[in-house]
Amino acid sequence: MSATIPKEALDFFKKLAKNNNRDWFNEHKAEFKAIETKVKSSYNHLGSLMSVHDQIEKIKIFRIYRDVRFSKNKLPYKTHFGGSFTRKKPELRGGYYLHIQPNNESFIATGFWEPNKEDLFRIRKEFEMDDSEMRAILNDKTFNKTWGGFVGDELKTAPKGFDKEHPAIDLIRMKQYIFVKKYSDEEVLQDDFIEGVNDAFKKVRPYFDYMSDVLTTNLNGESLL
Repeated sequence: MSATIPKEALDFFKKLAKNNNRDWFNEHKAEFKAIETKVKSSYNHLGSLMSVHDQIEKIKIFRIYRDVRFSKNKLPYKTHFGGSFTRKKPELRGGYYLHIQPNNESFIATGFWEPNKEDLFRIRKEFEMDDSEMRAILNDKTFNKTWGGFVGDELKTAPKGFDKEHPAIDLIRMKQYIFVKKYSDEEVLQDDFIEGVNDAFKKVRPYFDYMSDVLTTNLNGESLL
């Protein structure tokens, strides 16, 4: 099983970005399908590596076709590969994402993209009561060197029912709890890129363990499962 991202994947998307139309793509579809097979192999290899240290329930590699029905951007094709890795539900929360795109636009992301209303409220209430565990994770040298701090959307002020002067308001006002690590084209094409991504995902585990515990218990710490 191939564990490397082929250079032709980046090259293909560079050409597609300049020729994003059905005629051109159909002429080069066989080339794309051959590249896609190699890239899927790399994603599946990553999933097998991750399964050693986590319980991965599902790997989903997204199709190249864009849904343009509700978008102002009517270009028919994506110019990247994207794939998600879902953890075993309901006890394990959070997810992983790998994005491959030329011109140094590749990245990995992990965390909670769109927590539902109930989960978002539960996370905020946890931080309101005690943010020390989350701070310890964020300030851990190994974790911080790999992932840095949270990225994502946040409110400009406190959510309804929360004190805007609360010491943890920087955490409470967030709407997403995501970490992102970016990669250059050169890094993506390295032989050990997939192993490095796996290592980065492995280092996020303290965060996932903590958030899974929060989201499967009530405010008294009693299990909801």
